[in-house]
Amino acid sequence: MITSGTVLMAGDAARPPCVQVENQAFPNAWVSVTHSLPHELEKCLLASGWTFFYMASAVRTTAFGFDRTKMLHSALRRAITRVSQQKCNCLEIDAVTSHSFLGIPYVTVSGHPRHIQKAAVFSGQ
Repeated sequence: MITSGTVLMAGDAARPPCVQVENQAFPNAWVSVTHSLPHELEKCLLASGWTFFYMASAVRTTAFGFDRTKMLHSALRRAITRVSQQKCNCLEIDAVTSHSFLGIPYVTVSGHPRHIQKAAVFSGQ
């Protein structure tokens, strides 16, 4: 389940052994990191000599429809595409909200691009 604080990561991204991911795949072959809070993940990475970059530019996407799961996956797919365009391999979810407009339901996903890498200087690879 996607909630505030969930961190999604590209399935093929390099990561240290302390970073465990769930088996469930999300759009674009991204997976959810099992750490319950982003700061716990950051401490784990720091102890392993890795860096967890936080990008200031927020990502916000919306999807309309009547099937909540399809709407959520559509909004996530768009958010992941935007994060990938910034050469980042993670997305930290800030909020997932459901609304309706003129009786048509929609879901909005907002989050921040993150990037995990071994080096201390952002390389975006």
